[in-house]
Amino acid sequence: MKIIISVGGRFHSFNLAQELLKRDALKFIITSYPKFITRRWDLPGDKVKSIFIKEILERAYRKSPVFLQNLYNPQSFLCDLFDKLALKKLEKADIFVGWSSFSLYSLRKAKELGMKTILDHGSSHIVYQYEILKEEYEKWGYKPSFDELPHPKIIEKELKEYEEADYISIPSLFVKKTFLDNGISEKKILYIQYGVDLTKFKKIPKEDNVFRIIFAGKICLRKGIQYLIQAFDELNLLNSELILLGNVAEDIKKILTKYQNSSKIKIKKVAHFDLYKEYSNGSIFVLPSIEEGLARVIPEAMACGLPVICTTNTGGEDIVRDGIDGFIIPIRDVEKLKEKILYFYENPEITKQMGQNAQDRVKSGFSWSDYGEKIYNTYFKVLN
Repeated sequence: MKIIISVGGRFHSFNLAQELLKRDALKFIITSYPKFITRRWDLPGDKVKSIFIKEILERAYRKSPVFLQNLYNPQSFLCDLFDKLALKKLEKADIFVGWSSFSLYSLRKAKELGMKTILDHGSSHIVYQYEILKEEYEKWGYKPSFDELPHPKIIEKELKEYEEADYISIPSLFVKKTFLDNGISEKKILYIQYGVDLTKFKKIPKEDNVFRIIFAGKICLRKGIQYLIQAFDELNLLNSELILLGNVAEDIKKILTKYQNSSKIKIKKVAHFDLYKEYSNGSIFVLPSIEEGLARVIPEAMACGLPVICTTNTGGEDIVRDGIDGFIIPIRDVEKLKEKILYFYENPEITKQMGQNAQDRVKSGFSWSDYGEKIYNTYFKVLN
């Protein structure tokens, strides 16, 4: 069995390629990243076809003047550019795995070559995603930038990809529900959860006795930071901190100014390979996202011994056992956030035990190797 992957970016594609390579199933991966980056995942040069013009153009656009960004949204153009260049690199294989938004033309070419086609989609159904994010931006009076809300042409393209692909690979039951609710047949859906690198994410001793809430990811409205900060501020707990690890998006800056004088709220930029140190120095991990597929920061934090509070829309309930490893709460629920944070704060021994439960949980079936085995077997069934 030989598989070709095509992805306009990175996402979890390099982990997928790495696991397929270990099982002698990777023909090659087409990516917009240069080869020197893929070597970090031990992917040899002959297994990588790079189309980095997409990354160059996108990063140049991000640095362009705001007035230019307001005039033109390149989201659809960049996706189509990568897709049309990728299809020229296709060869005969058994299975083609293409990332959503980047693969319509490549899917069609793969079918012409007699390949089974799988669309890999990491978030909720594009229509659900658009509607819930639009609702959130409007609630806070924010006009989203070019990559914060799906472009109408992207929505149109993805709907065609859903229709034309033989299968759609998704990472969580939350995502699966949004697809079923939007008319996609369950027979078409391949459900495989992502993994975590247990060699890089491991618990080390906590340095102090501060009750520390950790968040990791882009600091933005989509991640529900507005509700987490409000909950933390209203609780006003002694000997506590809220650590936000990530880059600050434009959409949240106005809200953050309300709390800029708080010595308890800290924003840090940390390299991915150093995140385990921040997790290990925390007490609990909170991810109050409005929408995503399966946040990989959840199993990373669990691997470092943190119990988790996350929303139903993070995909976290596929890993976090409610009341055992943490708690699953509704989106936008400040009172529920306060309730669960306070529970951990007032019960340090239970917090410690749930953190140990979380660590044990991800060690038993949620490594990237476990993911690789599951997805390899799934692809084999698809082919046969």
